[in-house]
Amino acid sequence: MVDASQGIEAQTLANVYKALELGLAILPVVNKIDLPQAEPELVREEIARVIGIPAERSILASARTGEGVDRILEAVVTALPAPVGDPEAPLRALIFDCKYDAYRGVVVYVRVMDGRLRSGTQIRMMASQGTFTVDEVGIFRPAMAAVEELTAGEVGYLIASIRNVRDSKVGDTITEVARPTKEPLPGYRQVSPMVWAGLFPVDGDDYQGLKEALDRLQLNDAALTFEPETSAALGFGFRCGFLGLLHMEIVQERLEREFQLNLITTAPSVAYQVTLRNGSSVEIDNPDQLPEVGMIETIAEPRVKLEIVVPREHLGGIMELCQERRGEFVQLEYQPPGERALLTYDLPLGEIIHDFYDQLKSRSRGYASMDYQLTGYRAEQLVKLDVLVAGNKVDALSIIVHRQQASNQGRKLVQRLREVIPRQLFEVAIQAAIGGKVIARETVPALRKDVIAKCYGGDISRKRKLLEKQREGKQRMKRVGSVEIPQEAFMAVLSLDR
Repeated sequence: MVDASQGIEAQTLANVYKALELGLAILPVVNKIDLPQAEPELVREEIARVIGIPAERSILASARTGEGVDRILEAVVTALPAPVGDPEAPLRALIFDCKYDAYRGVVVYVRVMDGRLRSGTQIRMMASQGTFTVDEVGIFRPAMAAVEELTAGEVGYLIASIRNVRDSKVGDTITEVARPTKEPLPGYRQVSPMVWAGLFPVDGDDYQGLKEALDRLQLNDAALTFEPETSAALGFGFRCGFLGLLHMEIVQERLEREFQLNLITTAPSVAYQVTLRNGSSVEIDNPDQLPEVGMIETIAEPRVKLEIVVPREHLGGIMELCQERRGEFVQLEYQPPGERALLTYDLPLGEIIHDFYDQLKSRSRGYASMDYQLTGYRAEQLVKLDVLVAGNKVDALSIIVHRQQASNQGRKLVQRLREVIPRQLFEVAIQAAIGGKVIARETVPALRKDVIAKCYGGDISRKRKLLEKQREGKQRMKRVGSVEIPQEAFMAVLSLDR
């Protein structure tokens, strides 16, 4: 699917090349032809030059007006190969999605590869080894509609009173208890999270509700992983793994909207490979887990191959952005007829997850697109930057940065925190430190209560006595006072201007 006004984007190229590697049939569609700035014929020619599919095979369509939708459906029937399978073979059905229904349990979405699936069939999940009796099978029209059976090549759903969400896993194979298949289907390649963040309930009593909500989201989101985590600043929560920032924002939004949870999310980070002086190595996804400096030999950060499709006039700004993020230039190709360029860089994944996409869109006026793939790890001079608020280290605000950028990042971070941490009745010091060395400091000034407001005239010594008493009280509060840190502070690292 290609936008008639934007042309082929980086994600489109990545996905079409992956489909070609797997030997899948390609059906090109040029969408949004109703837009005033659409150039469908030019995009057709671009598809022909870049991907190699003849221009006349690209279908022009508009999802808004409905134009071309009938031709797309016809092409799906005539151009794409029909599914294959043996209806008489032992049952093999692939779970490709699930959802939880409060009244009927887990609703499992399946594609039947071989055999038949009927109501009353006793089935087994080959990964979890759970056995169930099917209550209902059906198809999508697009609403769910019950049918007598699903046979080889068909896609539908089954309901079998599955109450535990862990009994049905996306990618698992369903077979029949009476006549099981010997080999399960390959399923899906396990997705590795690339971005990690902590999710903590504002109210500690919501901890169990958060766990149940994450379990249900994991039903149809195999890329979401989580494990319990404890923070001195935030209490009990979960360390969650995501595919990227967008994935993280969607999960957080669903948790808050669908499950009515009030959450605090810590700044995202990536996983680092740490080699210790004793020769062993550990992988950490939380900066607070970093071992003591004296124990570390090297810290390796994940690197990615970043591909950016950008109009020629914005090329300079995008190359400057990549250089600022410690990127290494790899390749530059101009796409015919030369108005756009495909730019390839090698750069750290950690530099992408912090407002890189926003900067990319800003510097290209919204026309650039990007796609990236993990290429491996490389040892760099990385250090842990701690944040101290009123003398206490806030573990949830710790980040790992390059040593050359530590001073600049620490200064900007404490300046940002000074803006978002509310003023107290006492002075609050905000410090950025590497180990025991403080590299930046800001101070949140104290709120001053007007203790002499009721003193009209009279002896000045009375006013001085009240002000001195207030000063002594603030010094005592500074020693025992606690500072409430808002959600904005934990996300401050995302808004740091490089």
